[in-house]
Amino acid sequence: MSGTPGKRAAALAVFAGAALLAFPTLAMSADFYAGKTIEIIVGGAPAGGVDLYARTTARHMTRHIPGQPTILVKNMPGASGARAAYYVASVAPSNGLTIGAITPGAIVGPLLDDKATISLDPSKLVYLGTTNAGVGICATMSTSETRTFADALKRKTVLGAQGPGAVSYDIAYLVKNLTGAQYNIVTGYNGSTHFLLAMERAEIDGICGWNWSSAKSQKPDWIRDKKLNLLLQTGVGDDDELTKMGVPSIWQFVTGDENRKIAEFILAQKGFERPLVVGPDTPAELVDILRKAFDATMADPQFLAEMEKGRLDVSPAPGTKVQALVQGFYATPKDIVQKARGAIRP
Repeated sequence: MSGTPGKRAAALAVFAGAALLAFPTLAMSADFYAGKTIEIIVGGAPAGGVDLYARTTARHMTRHIPGQPTILVKNMPGASGARAAYYVASVAPSNGLTIGAITPGAIVGPLLDDKATISLDPSKLVYLGTTNAGVGICATMSTSETRTFADALKRKTVLGAQGPGAVSYDIAYLVKNLTGAQYNIVTGYNGSTHFLLAMERAEIDGICGWNWSSAKSQKPDWIRDKKLNLLLQTGVGDDDELTKMGVPSIWQFVTGDENRKIAEFILAQKGFERPLVVGPDTPAELVDILRKAFDATMADPQFLAEMEKGRLDVSPAPGTKVQALVQGFYATPKDIVQKARGAIRP
């Protein structure tokens, strides 16, 4: 730099000041979370699968965030999980202090539901990662006359569901419309805990799209005591444990290239089964901190031990991978999307 020493010193001071103004978050991010509180907003009812995963993750994730902030978990069910997603995307400040634990239905609903009640673009949310990329099941109680999927193809089987956009609804209709299963789908149930109670009361035969990991965690006695008839597994790929148990795959019953493309598109949501998200304008430095904390939590022996004790499967994917999956989902050709809409509705 040319000029007198005084001018050089003045220029350096201006440059340094400009740099601090340009990167204020970077300078503060190392201790940003010290003494602060993060809220995790759960898009499901207490004791449901989304809630169990979120609360267990929260108990351990705080140790991996610099400053070890307090993490509070709050439930915000509604609109098949979209209410919580909308809150994180559009209401809460994108300041790294609000995390959404949302449902796959909240992500796919705006693309697949012709009459979405909440304005939301999930492709613009920032994904920290998913705790579980799982497989779903269609299941009935042992008291039901529908004991196998072969039975479901022949006789009426009453299934409980939430509503359009929810996994319980979309997967049930996908199976019904692409395989010919004689499902009669009753809506209005608020999450898996309500489905399970209705099954015990024999109000319904069963449910479809129930996460296998959640089933093992929520009702291990049903599985142990053979109170469940496992009719079908629904995922992009098959689950080894279910296959060994003799549970057939949806791919054994979906025929034709077009139907398979539709099923692959709908079931892609199993790749982001338990996602954590932050608002679209969250500073990149804070996103990086939270993503690293999430990844560290997924490998934390204490976290894994608690998840194993609770029979909660851990098959994580990092935020960058989930972000790409969601953006790819939203880049699906319109003709496939349109046909998929028809496949998950009456």
